[in-house]
Amino acid sequence: MEKPLAPAAYQSLAELRYQIRRFLYFSEQAARDAGLEPQQHQLMLALKGLPKGARPRIAELAERMQIQHHSAVELTNRLAANGYIRRSRKGQDRREVLLELTAKGERVLRELSLHHRSELRTLGPALVTALKRAMQSNQNPDRVAGNRGSARRRRSK
Repeated sequence: MEKPLAPAAYQSLAELRYQIRRFLYFSEQAARDAGLEPQQHQLMLALKGLPKGARPRIAELAERMQIQHHSAVELTNRLAANGYIRRSRKGQDRREVLLELTAKGERVLRELSLHHRSELRTLGPALVTALKRAMQSNQNPDRVAGNRGSARRRRSK
């Protein structure tokens, strides 16, 4: 039988969620202030920050954002209509649509990213502390984080 979680474990998890939420709230507001919806900013960041070798396709971005493919298509449509990204067909397979930021998209993303890095300098220490405490609560990080399978894919609509 599993050992029950101590109240401190719940408190540390709640604090971690609070610190994450503080940063996400900041990020959402910063995106809106820049004229973007938060998920549009997230898609632009995911596009710019794709791992080396990853193809800048809608399917890849949907996975990185943990959203449904059709939701990524809609975000892409809005970003393209507003001049932040462009679609192109390159290479042998002309069916494959690749995405790239426009100069406007690069400029807006750079400003938002600088603003986010600055905010992380402020919020980062509390976030790191909360993460460490959540991992150490009850002296067993697996009990706090759940089973190894708990990080499985979850996608919003």
